[in-house]
Amino acid sequence: MDGEHTIERSYEVTARVLEAVFVELSAHRVQLEELLLKTNMVLSGYDCPVQVTSDEVADWTIRCLEHRLPVAVPGVVFLSGGQSEEVATTNLDAIARCEKRPWELSFSFGRALQASALRAWADDPGDLAAAQGKFQRRATETAAARESKYVAA
Repeated sequence: MDGEHTIERSYEVTARVLEAVFVELSAHRVQLEELLLKTNMVLSGYDCPVQVTSDEVADWTIRCLEHRLPVAVPGVVFLSGGQSEEVATTNLDAIARCEKRPWELSFSFGRALQASALRAWADDPGDLAAAQGKFQRRATETAAARESKYVAA
């Protein structure tokens, strides 16, 4: 996600990678019906002068998956890819709102799920409840986004 690349370039690279992945999976006779794809969202590079909206991220991401993901794959698990907590959750919510998606959606966020909890813990290592509360809030909000029910605080 680092760089000045456009969302169009992100789409091109993601599409090529997905194509190569599924060629190899086919060559190794992987049962696609039992596979969850863990992948990135299609976004502009963080230093790109043109940053797109969450709806555009959703459109580009869904379009890429529609063109490269075999229909036999039952689920897509998105990485946060260094996005902030709020942006990753908002983008996931926008993707979940897309009607044209035959896959179950989920998330595998690292930083975008843990960052505020880690900051709270670093600020006061003795206040475990504060860190746990931050983590619980992020987990609840991200789970809501997966169901297209996220409401930004």
